[in-house]
Amino acid sequence: MATDLQKLRITLEPALRRVFHLYWRFARGMTLGVRAVVLDGDDRVFLVRHSYVSGWHLPGGGVEVGETFRDALRRELAEEGRIELDGEPPLHGLFLNSHVSGRDHVAVYVVRQFSQDRLPEANHEIVDCGFFDAAALPEATTPGTRLRIAEVLEGREPIATWR
Repeated sequence: MATDLQKLRITLEPALRRVFHLYWRFARGMTLGVRAVVLDGDDRVFLVRHSYVSGWHLPGGGVEVGETFRDALRRELAEEGRIELDGEPPLHGLFLNSHVSGRDHVAVYVVRQFSQDRLPEANHEIVDCGFFDAAALPEATTPGTRLRIAEVLEGREPIATWR
């Protein structure tokens, strides 16, 4: 059952997303992000649940000015999952995330070689995380997240939009 805070977040989320993207439109022009399909030895996928947006997502975030995609990926994985890359992960694809903004693009990598000493504790940004069997993802896993996982695990051709 949703708490009052969760209901408020769900109600305000679309408006806040528009405000942030309006700001980014003028401050950055185009937004770039990275995400990772992190798979353990049993092909379970690592997902995160944020405090500021609903649903379960692939870990990742924005690429900062002067930062490469892979540097951003390393930073985001360490911050969100205590995940350290072992080697260079392959790029799965580049996607237009037009449901957020016509200016948002996301690079998705497939991470199979990594180390993680433990799951991170919940904090102000990541309220929950874990590895999940692809056939039993949490109900609130977002459609774009489900699509990327299916593309990777089933060898599907990537679709150019996030969805």
